[in-house]
Amino acid sequence: MADLEIGVIGAAGRMGAAVVQEISETEGCVLVAAADNAGHPALGEDAGTRAGVGALGIAIGDDAAAVFERSGVVIEFSLPDATVRHAAMAGAAATPHVIGTTGLDAAQERAVRDAAGHAPIVLAPNMSLAVNILFALTRQVAGILDDRFDIEIFEMHHKHKVDAPSGTALGLGRAAAEGRGVSLDAVSQMARQGQTGARRKGDIGFAVLRGGDVVGEHTVTFAVEGERLELTHKASSRRIFSRGAVHAARWAPGRAPGLYGMADVLGL
Repeated sequence: MADLEIGVIGAAGRMGAAVVQEISETEGCVLVAAADNAGHPALGEDAGTRAGVGALGIAIGDDAAAVFERSGVVIEFSLPDATVRHAAMAGAAATPHVIGTTGLDAAQERAVRDAAGHAPIVLAPNMSLAVNILFALTRQVAGILDDRFDIEIFEMHHKHKVDAPSGTALGLGRAAAEGRGVSLDAVSQMARQGQTGARRKGDIGFAVLRGGDVVGEHTVTFAVEGERLELTHKASSRRIFSRGAVHAARWAPGRAPGLYGMADVLGL
């Protein structure tokens, strides 16, 4: 069987480099194209050298459309605006697209969904296989425990992360809301300051910490008088995200056009 030909967008970044490393170490997968933003100082550099795995003969370019034309599936970790443009390219080329970009707003998510009408797109707030088990558990527990149990979501990341709450925390919030049969927008409490009054029954609260080099920590707490249940995931390496992205990339080819999540990939 021929190797799965994978392209990487955002190949010069930390996550892009981790994905290139994962591809190079995964049997049956091969890197065939790599791109990053125009003007990036790494343009022209070998993607493998950039990732620390040795030269692979694939230079990092700035032509994203060419990556979609060349590849059997494309993995992307970049910025929201760029991701929307690239999703449209995926649709035009009918190339499967695995997106690990976080921080997409509702309009950007709709644009990705529109593009998924023409190609299979896997969009996940967190590509970690274990975190996606946490999403499923959160949904299940929220459906079992009624709104006497307060739900609070805590997350901490490194000081360089630009979006808050994290995409993973929001994904956990959506999972909890789905379990309760409510809209997250209607019950989310994103910040507390000053005289806030008593906690409103049924709310889903968020707490955000930033500092140091924390890769990612997330805890969903279900609290009621007399007891507390906590579901926690701690990441110590970005490898968990690249591992999940390559897992999704191996799943996506041959799927019908549509917007998928890691729950689909994992059969949850």
